Amino acid sequence: MRKLQKMLMLTDGGFTDLKKAAFACALTNFAIILPFWALMQFVRELVKPLMGGAISWTNMWLLLLAGVVGAFLVFLCQRNDYEKTYVVSYTQCEKTRVMVAEHIRRLPMSVFNSKDLSELTTNVMGDVAVSEHVMSHIIPELAANIISITAICVLLAVYDWRMALAIFITVPLAFGIIMISRKIYGSVSRKHQAAKLVASDKAQEYIEGIKVIRACNMDGERFGALENALREMMRLAMAMEVGTGVFVTGAQAVLQGGIGLTTLVGATLLTGGQLGFVPLLTFLMIVVKIYAPVTVILTLLPELFYFQISLKRMRDLLAIKPMTGDEGKELKDFNIKLEHVDFSYGAGAESAVSDLSANIAAGSLTALVGPSGSGKSTVSRLIARFWDVDKGRITIGGVDVKTLDPEHLMSYMSFVFQDVVLFNDTILGNIRIGNMEATDEQVLAAAKAARCDEFVERLPDGYNAMLGENGATLSGGERQRLSIARALLKDAPIVLLDEATASLDPENEAAIQQAISALIYGKTVLVIAHRLRTVAGADNIIVLDKGSVAEQGSHDELMAKQGLYSRLFTLQTESLGWSMGK
Repeated sequence: MRKLQKMLMLTDGGFTDLKKAAFACALTNFAIILPFWALMQFVRELVKPLMGGAISWTNMWLLLLAGVVGAFLVFLCQRNDYEKTYVVSYTQCEKTRVMVAEHIRRLPMSVFNSKDLSELTTNVMGDVAVSEHVMSHIIPELAANIISITAICVLLAVYDWRMALAIFITVPLAFGIIMISRKIYGSVSRKHQAAKLVASDKAQEYIEGIKVIRACNMDGERFGALENALREMMRLAMAMEVGTGVFVTGAQAVLQGGIGLTTLVGATLLTGGQLGFVPLLTFLMIVVKIYAPVTVILTLLPELFYFQISLKRMRDLLAIKPMTGDEGKELKDFNIKLEHVDFSYGAGAESAVSDLSANIAAGSLTALVGPSGSGKSTVSRLIARFWDVDKGRITIGGVDVKTLDPEHLMSYMSFVFQDVVLFNDTILGNIRIGNMEATDEQVLAAAKAARCDEFVERLPDGYNAMLGENGATLSGGERQRLSIARALLKDAPIVLLDEATASLDPENEAAIQQAISALIYGKTVLVIAHRLRTVAGADNIIVLDKGSVAEQGSHDELMAKQGLYSRLFTLQTESLGWSMGK
């Protein structure tokens, strides 16, 4: 039982509920026997005149009453069956889906480099939906049918083992055909699952890149990648269905052969005087009835095999260890130190950061600058423990960030990303993500400080306006202001700004700079910037080149050195005078 529970990835409570569901389904199967028995006895009464007897109308009425009572009992059992099977299954799968989503949320960012979004979406939605279907429609019914068929087989064998053997001898043969098909079906199913992921990935890529596709005239038939992926998925789906149909139909044909075998054995026993006509009629009615649940089992088994693929994917995902650490360690000093840090995005990848050492003093404004690809954003994300360093260590107040729970660590940080992510919620709700306990007044104050009023006032519903998917209706500058408002609302002691003003127009940049000044006052601040003039007033400027510290100091000190910073600053100053001309 424990092995089955582990295989199905169920909690103790979920497995107990599954057993209750199977029992409820079995109870329904046994309840059906009463009206079926009443029908057989009714037929026996009807054929009495053919055997030289007389019909007992009292028995007929009693049998009719028993049939009505049996039908009502079946109704009650099926209602109990529904509650124990479907309602409990849906509840359990809801918990599973939340559990998987929570697990994904705590995974290291390296996982998201190796897995695409469509695969993770399939884990949360598709795989759990398959699990939901199996738990509600297949396993309880499968277990119940096996229990009821076994019980009926034993009862029939007690009455006449020869007829029971004739009825059930084709059952293991039919199951054998399905089991033989398992290896072939499993191979095609895995290919089909992989094709579904590829098709989903291509469809998402097509939709997200629709602007580029249309601009480059790649729409319609010219975008062959999506069409090829969909055709391959269709081909494998058809192969899987045909393969399943052949084996299931073959198994059902063998099973139905039992009807002819039962008739032949019964007729032989009848002519030999070893079996009466009414018992023979009863067995013939039973064989037709008993094969119905067996046929259901044969049909459900391939779905159970398919379910194993989804389970394996979920087990593989859940086997990935999430980032953990101390959730109670309080940070009192916010001096950030990087000591001989090495980091690369995966085994075999080129180092993004190499032997990097730097100090970000508490309460200071430190800028990270350098050419594109020099490791600026990587350093900020290592400080926030989106990834763990390969070598060296990063400490905050002397505490290694590796020892801290990522969520606990992030409670000390406000992060303004270069690429702002917004949710399909109201503007108010998107800002409140910075502090879910904040009042509407606090949210509005943060929004006003981030200069959000200007564009929000133009919207019909103001701060209650829905943004749509990822805030597609807003400009880059408006999206970034919402991100700054979140950070203001969070009011964390460490602020990480990754190109926070990159998408702002010159008219609004000064106003946003004032908002950022309010955000960073008295805090430990790390600013990543390409526009060097925006960080000229920083307490310390760290210049990165190829993942290492090239030089550091104040703006005046670095300009006097005539090194990389001076060269970059001069180039940017000269580019300000550039204009398009003939």
